[in-house]
Amino acid sequence: MSQADASVIGPGTLTVSPAAPQCRQGPSAQPRPTIEPPNARPAPRSRPFRLSDRDGQRPQAARHAGGATIGPGEDEHWIPEKNRFSRVVFGFPDLAGDAWCSLAFRLGWEAGEAAVSALDFALVGIDCLAPDGSSLDFDHVPGLDRTLLDPHGTWIPGPAYLPADALPLRAGIIRLAFLLPAPATGITVTVRSWRNTRPFTVAQVRLAQMQQSLAPGHSPAARMRRRLGPEPDWIGHALVPGCGLVLRGQIFTATPGAHAALARVVYRDAHGAVLAPPYPGTISVPALGALIDLSAHQQARRFTLELAPVPGADRVEVGFATWEDASPEAELLAAPEIALEDRLRLESLCGDDPLEAPDFLARLAERLGLPAAAIAGWCPTPEAAAAIPQVLATARSLQRGEGAPRTGLDRVLRFGSHPAWTVPEAPDWTEDPFRSVAWRIAYQGLGWLVPLAGTPGGAATALALALSWSRTNPWGSPADGLALHPSALTVRTEALVHLLGRAGKAGGAASLVLTGEVVRHGFALAEIVGQNTFGRALHQIQAAAVLMGVARALPRLPLSAHWLSLARAGLRAGLESQLDAEGRFSDPSLHQRLECATLLRVLAQSLDADGLAPLLAARVAKALPGLARLLDPGGRLPPFGDTPPGGDPAAWIGRLMARSGSSLVAERRDPRGRPEARTPPLWSESGTGMIAARSDAPGRGWSHFACTFSSQGFSGQAHRDCTSFVHASEGVRWIVESGGSGQIETGAARHHILSAHGHNVAWPDGREPGAGEAWAAGSIRLDGAQVRAIGTNVHGPDYGHIRVFVLLDDLSGLAVLDRFTAGDRPVTFEGLVHVGPEIVVALAGPRRAVAQAARARLSLVPVALTGRTAGLSLAIGCSEHPGALRGFVSDGSGPLQPTSVLRYAIAGRDGACGGLILAADASGEAHLGRLVASEAVARLLAGT
Repeated sequence: MSQADASVIGPGTLTVSPAAPQCRQGPSAQPRPTIEPPNARPAPRSRPFRLSDRDGQRPQAARHAGGATIGPGEDEHWIPEKNRFSRVVFGFPDLAGDAWCSLAFRLGWEAGEAAVSALDFALVGIDCLAPDGSSLDFDHVPGLDRTLLDPHGTWIPGPAYLPADALPLRAGIIRLAFLLPAPATGITVTVRSWRNTRPFTVAQVRLAQMQQSLAPGHSPAARMRRRLGPEPDWIGHALVPGCGLVLRGQIFTATPGAHAALARVVYRDAHGAVLAPPYPGTISVPALGALIDLSAHQQARRFTLELAPVPGADRVEVGFATWEDASPEAELLAAPEIALEDRLRLESLCGDDPLEAPDFLARLAERLGLPAAAIAGWCPTPEAAAAIPQVLATARSLQRGEGAPRTGLDRVLRFGSHPAWTVPEAPDWTEDPFRSVAWRIAYQGLGWLVPLAGTPGGAATALALALSWSRTNPWGSPADGLALHPSALTVRTEALVHLLGRAGKAGGAASLVLTGEVVRHGFALAEIVGQNTFGRALHQIQAAAVLMGVARALPRLPLSAHWLSLARAGLRAGLESQLDAEGRFSDPSLHQRLECATLLRVLAQSLDADGLAPLLAARVAKALPGLARLLDPGGRLPPFGDTPPGGDPAAWIGRLMARSGSSLVAERRDPRGRPEARTPPLWSESGTGMIAARSDAPGRGWSHFACTFSSQGFSGQAHRDCTSFVHASEGVRWIVESGGSGQIETGAARHHILSAHGHNVAWPDGREPGAGEAWAAGSIRLDGAQVRAIGTNVHGPDYGHIRVFVLLDDLSGLAVLDRFTAGDRPVTFEGLVHVGPEIVVALAGPRRAVAQAARARLSLVPVALTGRTAGLSLAIGCSEHPGALRGFVSDGSGPLQPTSVLRYAIAGRDGACGGLILAADASGEAHLGRLVASEAVARLLAGT
């Protein structure tokens, strides 16, 4: 990820917490001295924040680089402002694999630091190690992101996002959590300078692993492991004539040796017949055929297989295996990266020259040993290009509906909530009229040229604009850096393929330019797909889908067969990582799940006879009903996870199911009312991590409840919304989620909607939740109510946590209860609920708040079951400093919208248990009060 990209992302799995109350200094305390390098010999100074060995183990060793050195304080390290290069590295051996880790350290900074509000102030990198200390290249580590400088990591937001009481002291505690996948048994932690403009210090680094059991039969979501045996695990790819193929990957073996594993190699001709070995670079064994021995001098061995071209070969198959049954354990850590040899890599083809698109084709022909005249034959006929399905455009149409405004008509663009804007006659492609990242990505995507080309007389204008973009944006030097964003890249490639159908005669001037641009984009997509650049993100499936369209649009291009096989493999791998055979998604965001299901549905129907089509269709068919059941009677999905605003999810799901021949399972509320159900459906499935209930009682209006308990930390940029909930009754959405999307919010707004302060959750002793697991911990039926329990470990190894919901059958009221334990230590936890922006909320006393919407009322009453109530407060749109935003939700129209957020606290000497009762009337409040005090609820809260 580039430094520019990092400036618009969230803070990852990182949470910040203040010091314990007994360590706070009063207003008369002197400011903390400026951080100085060790040779300045500063005077000793006290530290207001401390971590002890109770917080975890110390690192075994520390290394410094790029000017970093030992700091002046105890267990302290000094990191100067040499961005990216200055760093300190800590080692932690002897850890347990497939267990959650909690990393904490104290961060100190100088007065005058200019990057205090940066979301990527510094970078924490994690390298997972095998038992012998060799590095393991996992494709995904829950709670972290893949980075360029370190295998995985997360960004530390600037000091402005620390609690207010940390700012005068210029020191605060940083915490992050992640799952250490097996077979790793150790890590190195790198704290690296990134955006900071002055030196900072890192001190008292501690790492702990989760010791408490999660739940009976529940274990962390371990990665899928590709263990090898004597039967090969085959990978097949089409070849480019005369060009070799390169496979890069890593094997792990418990016992290193000269014959840790092997790769069998088989070449086939165009008819599928095996070409007899020997092959260049291989050895032949009578019982196994041609193979490459994969020796391992350490437990983790990176390998590069350079498969030389074989005369007459059309396809190569590589099978990874052990030598025999008794061989030591070995596994592929991830699917190998697939690439062409260096002379046919995009960077090599482009070089340092600002090549125009036809010149790029000429250089490609030269590298392939073909005459320059051959490039005209690569251009498709307009009819062939027009027949290529536009999968991304069709998916967007299903999402928005046929009645949605069409962008691009009459050169007028309307993106999202931004005003209409007319494209200049001669754009320079740096336009940014609204200072919006999302707008620029949509503009650079050129998808708006397709509807423009479909208007009377619009084809010539669209074609001219596409040619203008190509001239102004030589590869590697775009006019706007966001042109290379994966969302823009894939949409633009599909649009350019469509415009080839309007470029006139194949091989003509316009056809050559567009073909060259499509081929250039095809190389970029092939490298994204082959290297699994975006892992489990939807971008990876989109890249594979569009690459498949490029390969089909250019059948005479020598690379088309290779790209087609690469795209098929990428689609299959993306499907397995994001949507399993039971219809369960890995992404916690409901919006992203629906986008994924839509794209896979469109792909299944566009592939027709392809063998992937039935697999895609079957997965989507299993997933859609679960999404439909989460709709509230007003047609909205709960905004858990990243959620772009607007749209009509009920209509979207309805169109999607109609396309597959099904009907919508969960419809909008019938205005005539429905018969009152004795017990509303309460749907919960651990694989989806969601609970939802609906009720349409005549005379009361509709009601709805939903809660998410998806594992937190799918990526480093996840929302801290595990156990958050929404609630509506009498047709009023009382309790809402902050929503928000990385496409819209940046800076402090982005930090807020990702943090726990933007969600209806609870946390103990200032320990905001981090990455971790959640699980269904039991359910019971009581008199007129249903009770559901959820367990989590998102607060780190120090705390046990269970959240219980008690819901009345008509959903007119509910109670949300939390139990936190920390051994024999006292605990104080605080919980938040966000009330809809249009609702009036007031405190009616020290233990009651009242919300009102027209004639409807809702009482919110804190209740303590263990310990005592410790405060009730109301905040609306507080924004003292970037880290202190409270009482805001996202509506997608610009700045965050202020709303009321109620904070309640419960304190106890040996743990704390309690929560909030929400009821529409006095009888419901009394009923809920009796239920939460019952022995059955107490057993659920105790986990028994």
